[in-house]
Amino acid sequence: MPRSRLRDIVVDCARPSVLAAFWAEVLGYQVAPYDDDEIARLKAAGIDDIADDPTVMTLPPDDGPRIFFVLVPEGKVVKNRLHFDVQLRPGEDLPWLERLGARVLRQIDPAAGPNGTVLLDPQGNEFCAFLAEP
Repeated sequence: MPRSRLRDIVVDCARPSVLAAFWAEVLGYQVAPYDDDEIARLKAAGIDDIADDPTVMTLPPDDGPRIFFVLVPEGKVVKNRLHFDVQLRPGEDLPWLERLGARVLRQIDPAAGPNGTVLLDPQGNEFCAFLAEP
């Protein structure tokens, strides 16, 4: 019998549409399109602008997990217990991530991973980025 597989990753956040757009660009995902039924569901819930959607789904370019960004009322107060590690492709670099809204926090100890940097996404969640090997 096959083992379980990771289906979804859910990220609690303050502004799902902003964080979904950031991570979709970084990971090559796509923000799930809004069809008429979804727009009608949001309107029935009192949400007139999809930018205010409290749950935004991103779709992977392959068979990887979907990522949901979900509005929560409380702010982030401590270091993440789970974070993303991102392997950058050639031509992608830290300034590219910064232009998307990330902030560099610190370099990773080279013993833990060469060419690694700890960054914060636009809502202050830590993640690690590893530059492509030269």
